[in-house]
Amino acid sequence: MEIFSMQVGEALKAHGMMLATAESCTGGGVAQAVTDIAGSSAWFERGFVTYANQAKVEMLGVRQSTLDSHGAVSEMTVREMVRGALAHSHAHIAVAVSGIAGPGGGTADKPVGTVWFAWALGDGEVLAQRYLLSGDRAGIREQSVAIALQGVLEILNSQSILA
Repeated sequence: MEIFSMQVGEALKAHGMMLATAESCTGGGVAQAVTDIAGSSAWFERGFVTYANQAKVEMLGVRQSTLDSHGAVSEMTVREMVRGALAHSHAHIAVAVSGIAGPGGGTADKPVGTVWFAWALGDGEVLAQRYLLSGDRAGIREQSVAIALQGVLEILNSQSILA
């Protein structure tokens, strides 16, 4: 995880950008991974840990109607979370994550290991993706942190998005 975090930090510094996170199932794990790197205050702006639905509404501006219609673990919710992280921070790029880490809480439609991610640059397009992860709670959370960071890195390294 440290390598991902260092690479993300180097890419953010190279572009003069700051990162914000909006996290649910990872409980701040993405923010912890990046702040484990000395000097991360130069490129990490803030993190929102919005585990409860009401926190998503109050802190990120996720619409209650989105949560009622789609649930917390959905593409629509993470899209609103990532936009909210950008709107309520001074960051240039943000990542959002919401999922079911288990061991309980899964359903037939959304089994344990279902995790939605969204990434966005400023006013640009929101990229969202669903993963079906396996393992125990700790493993699913750790994989989610890695996926979140990898997505940030891929966006920062993509010349088409930054052009």
